Amino acid sequence: MIEIPSPSPTVAYLTAGAAGMYCGSCMRDNTLAKALHGLGVNVHLIPAYTPIRTDEEDISVDHIAYGGINVYLQQRFALFRWLPSWTDGFFDRPWLINRLTGGSIETDASHLGDLTVSMLRGTHGYQRKEVAKLVRWLAIDVRPQIVNLSNMLIAGCVPAIKESLDVPVLVTLQGDDIFLNELTEPQKSQAFDEIRKLVQKVDGFIVFSQYYADFMADYFSIPPEKFHIVPLGIDTRDFQNEPAVAEDRPPTVGYLARLAPEKGLHRLVDAFLLLREHHGMEDAHLRIAGWLGANHQAYADEQFHRLESAGLAAAFEYVGAVDRAGKLEFLNRIDVLSVPTVYHDPKGLFVLEAWASGVPVVQPNHGAFPELISSTDGGTLVRPGDAEHLADTLFELLLDRRRCQEMGRAGFSAVQANFNASAAAQATLDVYRSYLGE
Repeated sequence: MIEIPSPSPTVAYLTAGAAGMYCGSCMRDNTLAKALHGLGVNVHLIPAYTPIRTDEEDISVDHIAYGGINVYLQQRFALFRWLPSWTDGFFDRPWLINRLTGGSIETDASHLGDLTVSMLRGTHGYQRKEVAKLVRWLAIDVRPQIVNLSNMLIAGCVPAIKESLDVPVLVTLQGDDIFLNELTEPQKSQAFDEIRKLVQKVDGFIVFSQYYADFMADYFSIPPEKFHIVPLGIDTRDFQNEPAVAEDRPPTVGYLARLAPEKGLHRLVDAFLLLREHHGMEDAHLRIAGWLGANHQAYADEQFHRLESAGLAAAFEYVGAVDRAGKLEFLNRIDVLSVPTVYHDPKGLFVLEAWASGVPVVQPNHGAFPELISSTDGGTLVRPGDAEHLADTLFELLLDRRRCQEMGRAGFSAVQANFNASAAAQATLDVYRSYLGE
């Protein structure tokens, strides 16, 4: 008997752009959408605010929901809240948004409190026109059977979508708390009030770890039964087929993430300074890659100055924000990766990217890292904020090249088997089908 596959749904997936910055959530969403396409799913990846930036093929549609310029103008000037919707089209052009934002927009939560609250209020906020445009466009041009939002901060449109389209709406939670924790009062409390109302309208929530499900259940007052845990996944097709054996180079530690305080570059610098004092690590090197925004330039300069002041100007290198080829080359030239985040990371894409290159990781014992590492043996955990423990752990791993390579191979095997884009897409599609009665 021939099994006839279930029909694949049409999905509207809204992902918040970051105006020229490489964003982990955007990159993950783009990878997922591409893999879902590979399964035959009709996915419309829709940027919100600004176009997305990814180091893979960008498969997002040429349409911006909640155009960042209009959202800003409607927040600041009452006139723009009442102009006919057709007049907004000029400012919603993706090329214009990129040009006017100059590659970056304000993303500091402490400066965006009022706008955040207004967006969460949906049709009752200053951006009610944007909600109406989005719902109308979805109904006419996309006609989705299910809608997936990339975070709760853009969920003010959920009640209108539910009312007009009558389809299931899911929200993928992948770092909302990091932004919300920086809001000041009274906007912070107001935002939580709005979010807890919206939670009741959302059909389900997708997360990547049990840790984050438990945390967000309490954080947003979400019933536990609304959560679905799917694996984090990356596209491994252009990574090497087999982990490389470490070349004849000095012991090299890598950092691959935004250069920002919450990502913990300063903690890695603390540990690297101590690592260099260990016997046998006198020639250890530190390689740094990642996006550096203007708002964190002083922070990055401080870390570089600390290394230079210790006489280590030749022992470290900042290679900038790497594209896909640059990332692969970067990972192939380090022995171990460590991004000692200050916050509790709900994803950790850089961990999977390191493993896909056969590189072990050393990460703080919090967030999603314990679950990732315990399931793979592809790295080790250290006490958060303990520079000495991090330095000692890096020393032990770098000193034992055989163990380092074994951990890298374990991580490589795990990504190939369980944390690839296809596995993530299939698990996500299973969630979608559970809401469609398939």
